[in-house]
Amino acid sequence: MTIQRYLFALIGLWFCSACLHAQEPVTGAPDPDALFTSSDPRLNANKQVAYHIIKELIEAGHWERADRYLTERYVQHNPLAASGRAGVVKFFTEVVKAKPSPIPEKMKSKIVAVLAQGDLVVVSYVRERDDPKNPGEKYTTTWFDMWRFKDGKADEHWDPATK
Repeated sequence: MTIQRYLFALIGLWFCSACLHAQEPVTGAPDPDALFTSSDPRLNANKQVAYHIIKELIEAGHWERADRYLTERYVQHNPLAASGRAGVVKFFTEVVKAKPSPIPEKMKSKIVAVLAQGDLVVVSYVRERDDPKNPGEKYTTTWFDMWRFKDGKADEHWDPATK
């Protein structure tokens, strides 16, 4: 192999390795609480319920408050939790083993965006994961929750969870 070909191959490998590490980290909004508002009263009400689901139920583990924010029929599209308010409460209290903690004044989750349209609210989060190709290193990606609201409560839920 000539020096010229060797250098060309090294430069090619260097460019390819840069492509493999080109992902930009996902970052959250500086004030996630502010994303849960809207000038439209209906959208604002739905965003506020989503806010309390995340802050009180998911973050602080106060599943005894689920009846404030989830309908009894709560349709669940996450394959790990059963449908019905009782099913999701059981999932978080018995499978995840969430324990109640003080409800924070401000949301702890790193939120990328909150979108609301009609009866739907979508919340996208920063999700930090272990890098399977580089043990001990982390990378960020995006997670989401989407709820359909009915009569002021979440009635249906989607997320990207798999079995």
